Amino acid sequence: MTRFAIASDHAGYRLKKVLKDYLRGEGHELEDFGTDSEESVDYPDYIRPAAQSVAAGKNDLGIVLGGSGNGEAMVANRIRGVRCALCWNEESARLAKEHNNANMISIGARMVSQQEAVTIVVTWLNAEFQGERHLRRIEKID
Repeated sequence: MTRFAIASDHAGYRLKKVLKDYLRGEGHELEDFGTDSEESVDYPDYIRPAAQSVAAGKNDLGIVLGGSGNGEAMVANRIRGVRCALCWNEESARLAKEHNNANMISIGARMVSQQEAVTIVVTWLNAEFQGERHLRRIEKID
């Protein structure tokens, strides 16, 4: 079982509900940092606390959602210890884990279908970090 931080802005709210249902169905624990509706909000207010919880080890992994996912990834990556990858398909999700050992991913709810988003999450979770030369590169990021 994995503990997940999950957060979204208004554009990612519906997709967040889908992913929460999927992850809970797989037996994972979730901490939802909001938002709780489709009413317009400022995404850093929700994404930053989720990323901080992953960096602090309170949650194992994190998923953040927005319209494009770009701003959410940027906010998360401002937190030391977070490696948040913007994922738009299976390949980007697989490489995020294999090469970058991403502990968070960002998905654009306006960029992918709900089924594609679930596939992205599944691919990321099932991929394994390859270490070796990739570890050296991650250490240089940190």
